[in-house]
Amino acid sequence: MTTGPGGFDALSGAGDGADPATPPPYGIRTMAPQPPITAARMVLVRHGEAVCNVSGVCGGPLGCQGLTERGHLQVEGLRDRLAASGELAGADALYASVLPQAVETAELLAPALRSVGPGSKLGPPLDVVSECGLCELHPGDADGLSWSEFTARFGALDWDDDPGQPIAPGGESWTGFVNRVSASLDKLAVDHPGQLVVVACHAGVIEASLLAKLPIANGLDGARLQLRTAHASMTTWEVDNDRWRLLAYNDSAAAGPVR
Repeated sequence: MTTGPGGFDALSGAGDGADPATPPPYGIRTMAPQPPITAARMVLVRHGEAVCNVSGVCGGPLGCQGLTERGHLQVEGLRDRLAASGELAGADALYASVLPQAVETAELLAPALRSVGPGSKLGPPLDVVSECGLCELHPGDADGLSWSEFTARFGALDWDDDPGQPIAPGGESWTGFVNRVSASLDKLAVDHPGQLVVVACHAGVIEASLLAKLPIANGLDGARLQLRTAHASMTTWEVDNDRWRLLAYNDSAAAGPVR
């Protein structure tokens, strides 16, 4: 690989000095050019540890009982980091799924998202907008059941073998869930061009975003990643002209001592 003046990488199209007079053709660049002002930035935050996570309950609208004390501390750690760094200050919109664990997470983060003007004057607080399209997979009749009760009632379920099988009567399949999340995120990007959007959501939603928005084979058809997305971690996307670029995943390194 060759390097030109100013640290310019011949394939990346980016360097630490002045831009070259003739950059490499777009189709062979390994790095994207700087985004236009119309590009949106979308930060997906996984909720803190939830009661259903530790109690072994399927946490839909019935089973979700909000955050544990540990979960509150996790989100407060992230909030304190964001308040100190200002990295998400001045966010334009704050969304959450309708589940209590996500709504509580958004409400805890909200103070760190306010803009800071002259004289350290804080901008207005953001309202939390709840959207069902940002929920974890809809569990249908499995909602509120323990996982042992789920297995006894509905039997074994293997989405690696059949991602199109609904989790339970009235519930979603993995494939349906991924496509629902993809459409919901697309709508947010259309509604907020050039803006910074923060979304309090779920591990499944974050995995679905990766499957839907990265060039992953069979992503929308039910491929599975089975990631370990940390509680109170951030996944950041840049959205430009229907093109999604992943800027960060599982950013929780400074989210406080409680994990």
